Amino acid sequence: MKYMKQFAAGVPGITMILLILSCQSVNPAKKYPNMVADVDPFSVGGVEAQFDRFFSPKVNKAEIDVVFHPRLNAVSLEFKYAFINYRQFWDEAARKQFAASLELYKRDFEDKKLINNYRKTRAVYGKVKGRVVWESFKFTKTHMSNPIIEIGYRFKEDRAFFTTLMRSAEEVMNTGDSSNSVDSQQISMYFTRAQADELAKLFDQAYLLEILGTKAGAVTDEPAATDAADAEAVPQGPYRE
Repeated sequence: MKYMKQFAAGVPGITMILLILSCQSVNPAKKYPNMVADVDPFSVGGVEAQFDRFFSPKVNKAEIDVVFHPRLNAVSLEFKYAFINYRQFWDEAARKQFAASLELYKRDFEDKKLINNYRKTRAVYGKVKGRVVWESFKFTKTHMSNPIIEIGYRFKEDRAFFTTLMRSAEEVMNTGDSSNSVDSQQISMYFTRAQADELAKLFDQAYLLEILGTKAGAVTDEPAATDAADAEAVPQGPYRE
């Protein structure tokens, strides 16, 4: 009986150890089906872009931090707009679309084919599926939505800019969240050709993996292998780590 009591007293501790071990044994590739490396996000540089100025047809220049998320194989553009912190995520396919669209824009620019009609040109080079995470303050609720991002160009202040237009989208609510949903804001970014070229460089998959290689050793340029059933089981939640 003495030994039974000692065993019973030790059960909670054993259970906790088993729980910790089980958590540690979770395969990251199953949690992140697009993962290229089990490495924390890191900045790969910064770019400048222009944003709409409130109550004015002019634009303001701002800094954007470019962060690579190896577990997601996605790049986030991190910036503040209207006093709100945003992280706009671009997966590999969207980043390739950005680069291809930029080349079309530069060719149209050189051939003098640009027209001053934003309704026709705001998505002339295509659309991509995006994801945005935003929060008003560091310790407030984080919101997330999956907006469409249109790629085109627009004339502002008698200049042509290569543009991305993130459309407003309904917030994706966590299960059990009873708070009021808040749609994401529509936000335009305006790039000169030089600014867009710099971002395209930071978007390039080979460039990102080269930087990653210096941090994490050898890395494959393909998503980590997972069973189809495992991939389907992974919830397509917000780009949070």
